[in-house]
Amino acid sequence: MRFFYKRILESRVKKDIRALSKEELQDFFVSQRLPSFKGGQVYQWLWQKGVHDFELMTNLSLRHRNLLNEYFEIKHINIDFQQRSTDGTIKNAVKLFDHLVVESVLIPTSTRSTACVSSQVGCSLDCTFCATAALKRMRNLNADEIYDQVVAMDQQSKLYHQRPLSNIVFMGMGEPLMNYNNVLSAIEKITDAEALGMSPRRIIVSTSGIPKLIRKMADDKVKFGLALSLHSARQEVREQIMPFAKKFPLPELIESLEYWYAYTKKQITFEYIVWEGVNDLMEDIQALVRLCKRIPSKVNIIQYNPIEGSSMKQANQTVIDAYISVLTKSRISVTYRRSRGLDIDAACGQLANKGDVK
Repeated sequence: MRFFYKRILESRVKKDIRALSKEELQDFFVSQRLPSFKGGQVYQWLWQKGVHDFELMTNLSLRHRNLLNEYFEIKHINIDFQQRSTDGTIKNAVKLFDHLVVESVLIPTSTRSTACVSSQVGCSLDCTFCATAALKRMRNLNADEIYDQVVAMDQQSKLYHQRPLSNIVFMGMGEPLMNYNNVLSAIEKITDAEALGMSPRRIIVSTSGIPKLIRKMADDKVKFGLALSLHSARQEVREQIMPFAKKFPLPELIESLEYWYAYTKKQITFEYIVWEGVNDLMEDIQALVRLCKRIPSKVNIIQYNPIEGSSMKQANQTVIDAYISVLTKSRISVTYRRSRGLDIDAACGQLANKGDVK
């Protein structure tokens, strides 16, 4: 018997079963002198059917379900509170096994349903325009907690919109790349044909810009898309709105994006908010154009969503129109995304629960 399983069997503390791989589940059953395919059945119940109770694994005998209950537990999430916007957006307060809370958002349109997923309780960074950044980072989410958010919003989409999820964006609470291993592990389960089976081409991971981890994603040959929360192509301006950028200067960040494209051949989406008196000059527009010409990319201009305690204001519409005009004339793909869920504080940058259920 492997030491790993001897330790499980001798321990008085139940292990979270979703921390085990399919192969480890199979080995556990073998260690109990049972057929290895039982591990495959459990894996399917956990990751394809999303069950949170061993008693619901009906193709296992009572003896086998009791065996699982003896040694394992399932630390699943619960939707503690749900808010629905007038535009159909749903914001979830997601209660974790240790009573901490994150928020996730289901964003429906006429043709798709997008899940906006959180990866940390609080955030590791200090972006001045984001409510989540004002919260203390309490911990990273486990892979199964990320996965559970997707399952919950898939069920909500089927219930309220009669269709499954079509897209997933890692744009909720936290910096995904600062929780690298768990985020990638969750995506593996989300895209696994034996689990949710979603296409990686419908998944976008959004980062504020950690160069060495952008390179690592390329080296790991990930199949999902990459978005960068840019907001300025000028270092001095970017430092003003994203102070952590002092540690990751634009030249280093640009090199990592070039590395990403060279290895993946996937263009980058630059997420960009335009603020009055911050990045509303022609100099800012021209800097963005130069960057886009250097790296195959598209620009997604995002409506600014005010947050408590901030004096930042969205730039005049004429400035936004100027951005769109210059980018378009430069043959750079650009879209302008208006916010969803503003009336329930579910829009981009507004997710800011206090990390605890009262």
